[in-house]
Amino acid sequence: MAFTELYQGSASISTTEYSLTNGSTTIATVTTDAVLSVWLDLNAMAAGDEYELVLREKVTSGGTQRTLVLGTFWGTQSEFYISGPFQVLHGWDVTLRKRAGTDRTIGWSLRGVT
Repeated sequence: MAFTELYQGSASISTTEYSLTNGSTTIATVTTDAVLSVWLDLNAMAAGDEYELVLREKVTSGGTQRTLVLGTFWGTQSEFYISGPFQVLHGWDVTLRKRAGTDRTIGWSLRGVT
């Protein structure tokens, strides 16, 4: 097993859910087995902004992809965000969307042991 950066990038995030694995608004179904941690650089956020980070995963390989909110972020952010590790394997994605405020460019890194 190796520790690696699975996905990384940055994008202007709007009210449409944005897939951090696809780098687009198309939701992914990644089947790479991993112990996953999400890193976000939220320093572009300002007063009045609200963003939501979601993990999508299937409980079984034939199941339906469901959502788990990992975090909701409000206002100015001076520190980056790191999620706890999650075991993912059956059909996962990590998404980000703006709930209020201005579209901002957010950087991310999805890191894991595969």
